Amino acid sequence: MGLLILVVGLVVMLGAHVFVTFRGHRADLIARLGRGGYRAVFSVVSLIGLALVVWGYGEYRAGEWIQVWSPPSFMRHVTVGLTLFAAILLVATYLPSHIKARAKHPMFAAIKIWAFAHLLSNGDLGSILLFGGFLAWAVYGRIAAKRRGDNGPQTAPAGWTNDAIVVTVGIVIYLALGYYFHPYVIGVPVFAS
Repeated sequence: MGLLILVVGLVVMLGAHVFVTFRGHRADLIARLGRGGYRAVFSVVSLIGLALVVWGYGEYRAGEWIQVWSPPSFMRHVTVGLTLFAAILLVATYLPSHIKARAKHPMFAAIKIWAFAHLLSNGDLGSILLFGGFLAWAVYGRIAAKRRGDNGPQTAPAGWTNDAIVVTVGIVIYLALGYYFHPYVIGVPVFAS
C-alpha cells in the first residue's frame, strides 16, 4: 500500500509542478482564480502531494521493501559528496550570486544532483521511483524553461560576498541535514563510519 501512496503522491506533487510549464493553461487558471487563489491552490495541491510522498515512502520502507539492485558500498560516499553541491545550489536559488548566474536555474540543478546522488546509493524500488521521479521532473523543468526562453539570470552582482554567503549557508544546511535531519527523520545516518 505504501508504494501505491508514494506513486499517487509523486503524480500529485510533480503533476502540479509540470502544470506550471503549460503557460496558457496556467494563465487561464490565474485569470479565473486570481494570482492569490492560484498560488493557494498550487500550494495546497503540492503540500498534499508531498504529504502523500512522505507517508507512502515511510510505509513502503517499514514493510514493503523491494530490492532491485545492490549498489556498491562506495556509492554512499559519492552520494554524500554530491549532496554538498546540491545544498549550495539550493541556497543559490534564493540569493543573487555568481553561482546562481552560472547555474542559470540552481533549483533544478540542485534537485537533479540530489536525486541522481541518491539513485547511486539506493537500489530499492521505492527509492528508484522517488528519486527517479524528482530527477525526471527536474530535467523536464529545465528543458521547459529553456524552451520558453527563460535562461535564468544573465549577470552576477558585483563582488563575491553573496557567493561566500551561499557557500557558507549551503554548508550549514548540508551539515544540519546530514547530522540531524537524515538520521533522526529518515532513519539513515549520513556521516556514520
